[in-house]
Amino acid sequence: MAPEPFLGRTAYTPVRHHILSVLVENKAGVLSRVAGLFSRRGFNIYSLAVAPADDHERFSRITIVVDAESAPLSQVVGQLNKLINVVEIRDLAPEEAVERELLLATVHSAEADRELLLAQIADAGASMIDFSSDSVTVSLSGTPGALDEFERILTEHYPSIEIQRTGRVALPRLNFSAEASLPS
Repeated sequence: MAPEPFLGRTAYTPVRHHILSVLVENKAGVLSRVAGLFSRRGFNIYSLAVAPADDHERFSRITIVVDAESAPLSQVVGQLNKLINVVEIRDLAPEEAVERELLLATVHSAEADRELLLAQIADAGASMIDFSSDSVTVSLSGTPGALDEFERILTEHYPSIEIQRTGRVALPRLNFSAEASLPS
């Protein structure tokens, strides 16, 4: 599957989103204060992912995806900059970012449907990570659009399914320029 940027709109996510990559000191209460800024201003956080950003766990990177059409983010970014534990904030345009998300799904299927399910897993580039006589757990990492499509296929064909998604993580593209083409 060739890499593709997520341009903010699919049939399942019709709203363009801001992607904020926030580098913070890894200290107690920082995530709560960052999320509180969005809440107090009425911004809905569409997706939030956080993890240590260095080997010594001194810093963490928070990727926050927010609805861009609800209001401009300039005020929130300004307020985030005032927080002592915030080191850096990047508002990443979708075409300037590499985004990925992880989907885990447990699909309950009869033995008769297993061959079709395995073909759908292979077509999507997903991996089977666990199985039993009546269920399969799969994993797919990719762009939010690719995960939306895989989730749509699974829910359309299998009535009994459990799905968990991580939320997006993103970093700036390396050597981004408007003329640069994506690798095939």
